[in-house]
Amino acid sequence: MMRPFGPTIATAIALVVLGSGPLAAQETPSDSLLTVQHYLDWEQVGDAQISPDGSQIIFARRWVNQQEDRWDSALWLMNADGTKQRFLIKGGSPRWSPDGTRIAFITEADGKAQVFVRWMDAEGAVSQVTRLDEAPGALAWSPDGKWLSFSMDVPYDNAWKISMPAAPVGAKWTAAPRRVTDLHYRQDRAGFMKLAYTHLFVVPADGGTARQVTHGEFDVGAKFDGLGGGVGYDWTPDSRSLVFDGYLEANSDFNYRNSDIHIVDVATGQMKKLTPRPGTWARPAVSPDGKTIALAGQDSSRKSYKTGELYFMGIDGNNLRLASADLDRDVGGMTWAQDGTGVYFSTENHGASNLYFGALKGGYRQLTTGNHMLGISSISKNGIAVGTRSAYWEPGDVVRVALAKPADITRLTDVNSDVLGRIKLGEVEELWYTSSGGARVQGWVIKPPHFDRNKKYPMIMEIHGGPHGSYNVGFNFMHQNFAANGNVVLYVNPRGSTGYGTAFGNAIERAYPSVDYDDLIAAVDTVVGRGYIDQSRMYVGGCSGGGVLSSWVIGHTTRFAAAAVRCPVIDWLSFNGHTDIPLFTDNFFDKPFWEDPAPWLKQSSIMYVKNVKTPTLLMTGELDLRTPMPQSEEYFAALKQLKVPTELLRFAGEYHGTGSKPSNFIRTQLYMMSWYQKWGGKGATP
Repeated sequence: MMRPFGPTIATAIALVVLGSGPLAAQETPSDSLLTVQHYLDWEQVGDAQISPDGSQIIFARRWVNQQEDRWDSALWLMNADGTKQRFLIKGGSPRWSPDGTRIAFITEADGKAQVFVRWMDAEGAVSQVTRLDEAPGALAWSPDGKWLSFSMDVPYDNAWKISMPAAPVGAKWTAAPRRVTDLHYRQDRAGFMKLAYTHLFVVPADGGTARQVTHGEFDVGAKFDGLGGGVGYDWTPDSRSLVFDGYLEANSDFNYRNSDIHIVDVATGQMKKLTPRPGTWARPAVSPDGKTIALAGQDSSRKSYKTGELYFMGIDGNNLRLASADLDRDVGGMTWAQDGTGVYFSTENHGASNLYFGALKGGYRQLTTGNHMLGISSISKNGIAVGTRSAYWEPGDVVRVALAKPADITRLTDVNSDVLGRIKLGEVEELWYTSSGGARVQGWVIKPPHFDRNKKYPMIMEIHGGPHGSYNVGFNFMHQNFAANGNVVLYVNPRGSTGYGTAFGNAIERAYPSVDYDDLIAAVDTVVGRGYIDQSRMYVGGCSGGGVLSSWVIGHTTRFAAAAVRCPVIDWLSFNGHTDIPLFTDNFFDKPFWEDPAPWLKQSSIMYVKNVKTPTLLMTGELDLRTPMPQSEEYFAALKQLKVPTELLRFAGEYHGTGSKPSNFIRTQLYMMSWYQKWGGKGATP
C-alpha cells in the first residue's frame, strides 16, 4: 500500500527496539552468523495497547508457522513493567474498554472474522459480539463503553441482465464474464476488488445486531489511487458522533489522493463535511473536550510528494490551521494529551523516528531522541505510552515511555534473544555524502561480521521501493544476512525519499528516475573510495521502486557484475494499463501518453535495454497486481534477444514483492546470493 502523503509503489512493514550494538561488538568462541535458517524462528511484536490505568499491556506476537508457510499471531498480556508475559488469546486488533474491565478484539468464528469481547477479571469470560458476513476492521470503543464501532464492506450488484436460455439439467455451462465498469477494479493482495462500499457500523458492546451508520455510494477511509485500506476515525467524547476521513464525491473512481474529514451522527446517520478546502486530510482525532479535531494533511497538489503535517480545526470545521510550523515532516500516530493542550505524534527524520508533542496553541517540540525507530501505539490516562522500537542491531520489541520523563525508554520484551544470543552481526555505519547539485544524501553500510579493512569485499547495493519511501535505522534481516555471507551492504535514501522534507522528496517530480540515479552512483563512489571494495564484485538489486531503479542503473552503467531486478516497472506506457494504481502513473507526467508519449518513453528502463551488459535475474510474484508480471516478461524478452545472461523467476502464491511467505523470503535471499556468486568472477564467496 501507499504512504498516506507520499505515493509509493510498495511499502514494507517493520515492527521495531533501540539497540546500542552489544550484539555486533561482542564476540565469544561460540559466535555464529545469521543464516536464512534463523528466519524460521523469527518473531515480531506490534499493536501494543496499555490499559487505561497503566497497569497492563496487551500486544500482538507473530511467529513463522513452518508447516503452513505463513505468519501466525496471537495476543499476549503482561504487566506494565514487562513482568508476567503470557499468552492471552488467539486474535488481533486488541482494544481496551474505557474503564479497563474488558478488551475487544477480532478473531475467527466458523471461518469468518468476528468481534469478540473478553472480560479481564479472574474468570476471563469471552463473548462473541457479532455474527457478520463480511470482515470487520478499525475496531474502537465508544467513550461511554456502550458501543463498539468498526468498518465493514457493504456489497452491491452490477450484474448485466440478459435473457439467456435455460441450461439443460446437469449441463456445465461456462460462468458469465466478470463485468468491469470502474478504472479501479483490482488491487494487489486482494485480486479483483469486491463490488462493495466500505462503511462504518456500531454494535452494542454486550452483543446484538450491528447497525450501519454511514450510507451511500462511497467509501469511508482516505484512499490512495482508489485502493481500499484502513479508515481513520474517532468518537466524539459524548459518544454521539463519529468523525472520519474519506472522499464522498461522485467522481471517486478518478480521485488520486484527495480526502476530507466528515462527522456523522450515530443515531440519525446525518453527515456533514468539515474540511473547508480540497486536500489530503486524514486520521482525525477529537480532543477530550470535543471542541477540536487534530488531523494530518496537506492542501491539494499535483506535487509528486508533499509532507502531511499536523493541523487543527474546530469540531464544526472552522479555523483549519497548520500547527506543526516548520516541521516539514509526515506526522503519524496522533493521540491527545489528557488535558487537551495538544497531541502526541511520531515522525521520521533522517532515517530515525521519535515522539513529538504538537501544542494546540501552535508549535511543536521533540520529546524523545535517539537513533532508533520509535512508534507509539497507545497512551494510558496516567501518561504511560507504549509502542515498538528498533535500531541497527536489535529487531522490534515493545517499549514503555513515561511521558513525564520521555528520555527514559524501557524495553519490555525480547522476543528474538533466543535467535540472536550467539549471533555476531555486522557493524552498521551511517554515511552522509554529496551528490549532483550539491545534494546531501544519507545512507548506511553494513560490513561483514569479521570485517578486515585490509581485505577486499564484494558489495551489494539494495535500493528501496517507492519512490517515496525510505530506509531507516531499524534492524534489517535481509541486509544482515547478506553481510553474514561476506558482503558489504550499501543502502541509501536518494532524492525522492521521505523523512527529509518536501523539497528533497519532490526532487524527482516529472523525472523518475533522474537525480536519484546520481545519488546511488555517488554512494557507490563514496564507499569504493574507502579501499575495501572489490570493484569486480559489485551487485545491485531492489524490489518495486527498487526494481525501477536497479533496471535503470544497469541501463546506464556497466559497473555491476550482476543484478537482481525484482518486481520492476520497466515500461511506463504498458504499466499504466497493467497496474492497480494507474493514477499514480499519470501523476508522474504532465500529459497522458496519447498526447505526448516522449516523456513516458524517456523515463522507461526498457528504452535503455540495449545498453545492458549486466547478467540480470528477474523475480516477480505471479499474482502481482502492483508491478505485474508482464513488466518483468517484457524486460526478460528484450534481454534474451540481446543475448544478455538473464533468468526469470515467477514466484508462486506471491502478490507484490517476493517475501510475504516465509519460504519465499528465504528463496529470495538464496537466489540473489547464488546469482551474484555465479557472476562474481574469481574469488566469489560460496
